[in-house]
Amino acid sequence: MPPPNIAVLGGGLTGLSAAFHLSRRFPTAQITLLEKQARLGGWVRSERVELLQINASVLLEGGPRTLRPNGRPVLELVNLLQLEDRLITVPKTAAPAKSRFIYVPESYGDSVSGLQCLPSSFLSLVSSQLLSILLPAVLREPFRRHNRPSDAEDESLDSFLSRRFGETFARTFGSALVHGVYASDSRKLSVRAAFPSLWKAEERGRGSVLRGYLTLSRTKTPESNYVLGTIVDRMRGVSVFSFKDGMATLTDALEARLRSTSNVTILSGTNVTAVKPARGDFKISTSCGQTFRASHAVSALPLPKLHQLLSSSLESRTSHEVPHLLENPTSTVHVVNLVFPCPPAQVHPEGFGYLIPRHPAGYPTSADTSSPGILGVVFDSCSLHGQDSPLIEDYYNKATHTKLTVMLGGPYPTLPLPVQLVSTGSDAMPPYVVSVLDQLKHQLGRDLPNPAYWHIWNNESCIPTLQPGHLERVEEMKEALQSYGGGRLTIVGSGVGGVSVSDCIEAGRLVGKEWV
Repeated sequence: MPPPNIAVLGGGLTGLSAAFHLSRRFPTAQITLLEKQARLGGWVRSERVELLQINASVLLEGGPRTLRPNGRPVLELVNLLQLEDRLITVPKTAAPAKSRFIYVPESYGDSVSGLQCLPSSFLSLVSSQLLSILLPAVLREPFRRHNRPSDAEDESLDSFLSRRFGETFARTFGSALVHGVYASDSRKLSVRAAFPSLWKAEERGRGSVLRGYLTLSRTKTPESNYVLGTIVDRMRGVSVFSFKDGMATLTDALEARLRSTSNVTILSGTNVTAVKPARGDFKISTSCGQTFRASHAVSALPLPKLHQLLSSSLESRTSHEVPHLLENPTSTVHVVNLVFPCPPAQVHPEGFGYLIPRHPAGYPTSADTSSPGILGVVFDSCSLHGQDSPLIEDYYNKATHTKLTVMLGGPYPTLPLPVQLVSTGSDAMPPYVVSVLDQLKHQLGRDLPNPAYWHIWNNESCIPTLQPGHLERVEEMKEALQSYGGGRLTIVGSGVGGVSVSDCIEAGRLVGKEWV
């Protein structure tokens, strides 16, 4: 029997996806989406600014900014929400697709230092300064003995890569990758939860990751009934894509569709304070004194917030009945948008951007105002120049402005900042922005003009670090939920599964399949 009414807690990307797909799966159910903030969309935040001093309209992102064309859950939404005419695509032949960089500071003591382009072909590998790190690690890996401990069920990504490719490879490339995806320490991130294909490849290759990938079956993966229309054809030859008005195009379209759907009610600015099983359904209380009843519930909230709700609802029972909700630490990420009044050729090399690996000594224990912890930099004017105007054909050499984004924090201690901090148009810049600019000048190896505009987004506790053993803990959580709500309370979101946009949308898409 279909559920008569469903409560979706949390109006971020996962919650929006869950409400959208539930409304399609159960058209007769009454669905209520509750979100604490006045706005929906969670960490997806796009803002357009008009900069009269440089005669430019610039799109800024405070969260995710690009998508991969192999993400079927995202492509399905683009098709169902009819967003194809709003896409911006970057072909695989373009410079941002072919030129991605890594910055190795001189103080790391490695044989390679400075801004280095990651090889994208055999010829570029031969001429790359990274050859001394990459080639020995890759060539030796298939001949390394099977060295996974027999009782190992999981380990950190750093431990995994160190076993198979060596410590220098793991720190240089593994930590940089984790900085860009999870804003975390690769020594604390579960390889099975975050990069399951590596773990499976080692098993398939009988101890060798490379042999495992080489023997990967060419059988096509089932599409799981995605409604894709012609969008797959549009994505042929595409490296990454986004939207002309930013990633909020997706969340705004989801919100608009839900508000126009007869069986969906959205309650924004509504803080849930308790979720309690009661006589075959759930009693949901809010800080406004409202009470809702729902036969089924979906939590797309951060796990620590869900822990608070369940703990306040358990009364005489112990809060440990749903374990591991506080297990994963989270990363705070500062996103700094900078707009310079000159073409990109005067600011950075043509390409997508660069990531920075972990220092051999680890991370500092306190924040340093003179040396902020930069995780990576995105050259937005190269990868997404179609979002801004005026549109200029030779944007790299002749555009009126350069837009780039700096990501800081994660495993580095962060300074306390307001949720948003924006340029006032005066010449005075806060010390934090000045220190970021000083770091950029050193890393890019060139002097930079003062930015025409800057914007700081403080994304506090935005990305969970899925620690080793995460998958087993999730199974224990799900088992505990069976006794808590008889399988009628589902937990989804980045604290349970992957953190990418596609992962979050897919998690929402799968909700309720077991309720039929």
